[in-house]
Amino acid sequence: MTLTENISRFSQCRVLVVGDLMIDHYVWGEVDRISPEAPVQVVNVRSEEDTLGGCGNVVNNIVALGGSVAVAGVVGSGRYGQLLIERLRTLGVDVEGVIREPERPTTRKTRIFASNQHVVRIDRESRERVSKETLEKLAAEAEKKLPASDVVLISDYGKGVVTRELLRRICDCARKHGKITIADPKGMDFAKYSGVDVLTPNKKEAGLAAAIDISDDDTLHNAGEKLLDSLAIEMLLVTCGKDGMVLFKRGARPYRIPAKARQVYEVSGAGDTVAAVLGLAVAAGANLRDAAALANTAAGVVVGKVGTATLSQKELEAAFKPSGDRTVSKYKQFHDLPVLVQELRKKGKKIVLTNGCFDLLHAGHVMLFSASKQLGDVLFVATDDDDSVRALKGPGRPVIQARERVRVLCALDSVDYVVIFSSGRLKDLIRTIRPDVLTKGSNYDSEEVAGRELVETLGGRVALVPISEDTSSTRIISNIRNTMD
Repeated sequence: MTLTENISRFSQCRVLVVGDLMIDHYVWGEVDRISPEAPVQVVNVRSEEDTLGGCGNVVNNIVALGGSVAVAGVVGSGRYGQLLIERLRTLGVDVEGVIREPERPTTRKTRIFASNQHVVRIDRESRERVSKETLEKLAAEAEKKLPASDVVLISDYGKGVVTRELLRRICDCARKHGKITIADPKGMDFAKYSGVDVLTPNKKEAGLAAAIDISDDDTLHNAGEKLLDSLAIEMLLVTCGKDGMVLFKRGARPYRIPAKARQVYEVSGAGDTVAAVLGLAVAAGANLRDAAALANTAAGVVVGKVGTATLSQKELEAAFKPSGDRTVSKYKQFHDLPVLVQELRKKGKKIVLTNGCFDLLHAGHVMLFSASKQLGDVLFVATDDDDSVRALKGPGRPVIQARERVRVLCALDSVDYVVIFSSGRLKDLIRTIRPDVLTKGSNYDSEEVAGRELVETLGGRVALVPISEDTSSTRIISNIRNTMD
């Protein structure tokens, strides 16, 4: 089975996630002065958001990739505990295993970004072990959900939920039902993870647990072999950031999986993506080498996004495409747009939108796209679907079907993203993308541009791009037909 075939089977997989549930709170702002009260930056807040963190981000990644999830964890009884449960339910997650502990705060991490730079993090949490009563409820729920799951992911953030007792009960139950357990560890004492099938520390964690200063491949291999020898685990996958991953298995030589170089915006949550993809791939029937390769590639995608991020099956599949074929990564469906636009806004990108039939691409279109791109950072091209073109242009149109038009548009360097839309949904498209600039050719009058009022209401503007070429798709098609006649 190929890697992409494994990805396509993610939607058939059921995963049990056990661990520390958190809220990741993001504050986005700008800095233009120093406080007169102390030598610190003053952040003018422009937006805030709450997302699922900790093992909640593992859950979020699994759902984004099409998998089904049951989660077992602990939250407080306050409003953030309720918020967390509501967010999980919105994703369609089984939350019967989420236990409320009255006196316990829901872990909340606030990250403050100024001009797209992470400047400070504020933690609100308890690291005390959960009560015996909570532990019993949690273990019982995990044992109940485990038989129907394909794999168990244990995400330990050291907040007192993943205890030796809980791990022992989960591992015993997993062995009884023939399920694989994968644990993302925390802390220096790895002995409590004895019994899991796969352990996934990062290089720093592995070095501390093995009491070896990892400085090169030899010391890394020594640390990996020492952990395998001292722990009752089958395999060890050490994540090494920009250097990829190394897989250790009893009786086999260490296997390195290199990483692709990518621009890094934020590394928080990359380990959660690794755990999610590793678990899904194993559940889909992949061997651990292939599963690790998929997880490694997925992590490379999410570190290029701002904040605690996820990725879709399509994004993961696109990451395995040759770098010259950008069609898959540029083409977006309507439901992909909200998350994509949010990411672009976080990075401070100025968005330009242009739309049309683009039935037969010609020099005027190329000039339009090139000039539009110069008005911002990112250019979205929205092309009408086949029914819309037919309604607008009449019988015999489109000459080129929408999917082929997309491939041609995606081949242009000036075009960043392409979406197919129905002309009746133009306002929905504008509301979703909220373009800073909507462009049309100068053969239009600004008052005639469909969607102009909505764009301006949303704070954008319409720009008419000078087009000197006196040509159109309709005229070209008519000339071809006349020549054939």
